[in-house]
Amino acid sequence: MANSPAHESDRILAQAGQSLANNRAGGRRSIGRRSAEMKRQHIGKKAARMAMAVGVLMVAAMAAGLVLDGIGFTGVMVLGLSIVAALWFFATFPKMKVPALSALNTGDVRTMVGRTELWLEAQRPALPAPAVQLVDQIGVQLDGLGLQLEGIDPAEPAVAEVRKLVGEHLPGMVESYRKIPAHLRREERGGRNADQQLADGLGKISTEIDTITRQLASGDLDALAVRGRFLDYRYGEGLEASPQLEAPKAP
Repeated sequence: MANSPAHESDRILAQAGQSLANNRAGGRRSIGRRSAEMKRQHIGKKAARMAMAVGVLMVAAMAAGLVLDGIGFTGVMVLGLSIVAALWFFATFPKMKVPALSALNTGDVRTMVGRTELWLEAQRPALPAPAVQLVDQIGVQLDGLGLQLEGIDPAEPAVAEVRKLVGEHLPGMVESYRKIPAHLRREERGGRNADQQLADGLGKISTEIDTITRQLASGDLDALAVRGRFLDYRYGEGLEASPQLEAPKAP
């Protein structure tokens, strides 16, 4: 029968497997190793909850069997459906949350990079194709930059400026684009529309990240300090006020 307990069990179990697979992918492709690592940790916690739920149900069934001298066929079916339902629930919930914009530049370097990558991944569907390609490229660059920053004293002023670039100015540029109404993004201002301005801005940040990573690799902290001050001057005044991503005024 289409609505038999066995059929229902197979359906729920299939949904649980699909939900877990979707969660493993984080709902979107990872742009960097750090975000992929955070997704794996999230899935690991889900798997632990699923195993614990199954264990609790099995112990409860064994206890009921001892008290009632067996649980019978009906009890076995109820147990099976309960296990499948528990697997579906814990494979689906809790969903992995997109980090808040204000929380990106917090925690250690590994956490900052991972959160920024997760946040950028979540914005990809709303971005034009050239910007998506640059976001993917920046994700790879952030992994390399994060490794270099882990070996530098976090008290270095230049490191704080670089963290602001990655955890504040980069996502701030993307956020300022998203705030522009969709029907205004193709209108030109100063010879470029918002899509082109965003791609240009992301391209410049990608170049800056590459330059910073090379300076960190060479141990040139003096050059990095100069670069940090330049970045803060260039991006630190607030992207909403910057002419880079101004929306054209409606007629």
